[in-house]
Amino acid sequence: MVRGPQERPRGKWASFIEWFNKVIMDAEVYDYRYPVKGAYIWRPYGVAIRRSVEALIRRLHDETGHQEVIFPVFIPYEFFSKESEHIRGFENEVFWVSKGTGGEERLVLRPTSETAMMPMFKLWIRDHTDLPLRVYQIASVFRAETKMTHPMIRLREISMFKEAHTAHVDREDAERQVKEAVGIYRRIFDELCIPYLISRRPEWDKFAGAVYTIAFDTIMPDGKTMQIGTVHYLGENFSRVFDVKYLGKDGQMHYVHTTSYGISERVIASLLTFHGDDRGLLLPPRYAPIQVVVVPIMYGEDQAVLNYVKNVSSELLNANVRVHVDDRRDKTPGWKFYYWELKGVPIRLEVGPGDVKDNVVTLTRRDTFEKYNVPRNNVVEAVRDLMNAIEDNMRKSAWEWLRSRVKRSSSVSEAKAILNEGGVVEVPWSGDDECGKRIMELTESDALGIPLDINDTPSDLRDAACGDKKAEYWLRLSRRY
Repeated sequence: MVRGPQERPRGKWASFIEWFNKVIMDAEVYDYRYPVKGAYIWRPYGVAIRRSVEALIRRLHDETGHQEVIFPVFIPYEFFSKESEHIRGFENEVFWVSKGTGGEERLVLRPTSETAMMPMFKLWIRDHTDLPLRVYQIASVFRAETKMTHPMIRLREISMFKEAHTAHVDREDAERQVKEAVGIYRRIFDELCIPYLISRRPEWDKFAGAVYTIAFDTIMPDGKTMQIGTVHYLGENFSRVFDVKYLGKDGQMHYVHTTSYGISERVIASLLTFHGDDRGLLLPPRYAPIQVVVVPIMYGEDQAVLNYVKNVSSELLNANVRVHVDDRRDKTPGWKFYYWELKGVPIRLEVGPGDVKDNVVTLTRRDTFEKYNVPRNNVVEAVRDLMNAIEDNMRKSAWEWLRSRVKRSSSVSEAKAILNEGGVVEVPWSGDDECGKRIMELTESDALGIPLDINDTPSDLRDAACGDKKAEYWLRLSRRY
């Protein structure tokens, strides 16, 4: 079994953040020594991981009818300031362009793109046949973060921000899109072996300008939660201020209903941390830049081993397995083992003179470090089976651990104790905002919101957002990043 995050030895590292910062540097994923607060560098190995995840994001959006766009990073202040609730939510977080051509033009660096896209939607949408309109981009957004920044987790430049924006004829169709967006995100996190909780954010913590917000959170190794995705139903809030209308079948003009949903490199942070240990990373085989590292074990010049390795690696490459042969002569096999374990390569394939003689290879899986002797003619099948076994084990262990950290309580003292141990507690709630805020104060926590069943229909989502204030809910609480 993969060890759950709570079981990870930390050795000399005092905290999860200290471990994370060290492992992403040592594994050559990221460099946080760039001299601008909250702005960091993706190194080549990190870019390879990131591109693999971005390919998954693009595939699932393209399959569901979204089209990719690229918008400018600048937003005119006149656009940004139009939606009053939106500007109240973001005004303190934006970077202003304070120097330009000497004119009076005021620009902001986009914190998100609703106010950039809506003026263009007005130009693109004329008739009901133009709807639904669904676009997305993967780009940088900027937040003037004043809290302590952390690599990938809390940034000033969020350089891998996937934001989708859609327009629809009515609320029913827009909420159908909300349901689809939740499904897209579930597929992304499931494929990456990242467990999650889905909640409807409370009114005081919804996206600025939204009717309601649905959020995905995961629990990090130190017990704090981290938001890894959000889906917003925006209603007519933005279409009215930007006058985005369409000609309906009834011959009348109607405002479009819009949605938006986003994820960022926090997905990569979760991917890197959830299954790692004191030896380094563990990457899901499907999304690891290198799925199998081949380490020849030679004593002096051993051409037979090298020829054997070449044939094995060629066979794996022809089977579309991502393979790297580490034939460096200035490093010992043991050094190479630790180096590739640090980088999270799922499978190590070893070949020594004895393996050549016996016509076998040795496979070691990164998740459990179990070793297998495999006949040479069965290498491709064995590697594929082992990759599937590793992924299944990672996903199963991750979900078991997350579920073990979510508990219910109706006692303030017990809820605080659960939170102090690290995790999520669900407590009874009337649905009233002031009541919810008081619960947060009493438990010294943050509210994730109302738990949502993954099979909720769009109308259930609406009822959860706007329903009977006298009805009882469960309110999820945690300590958040």
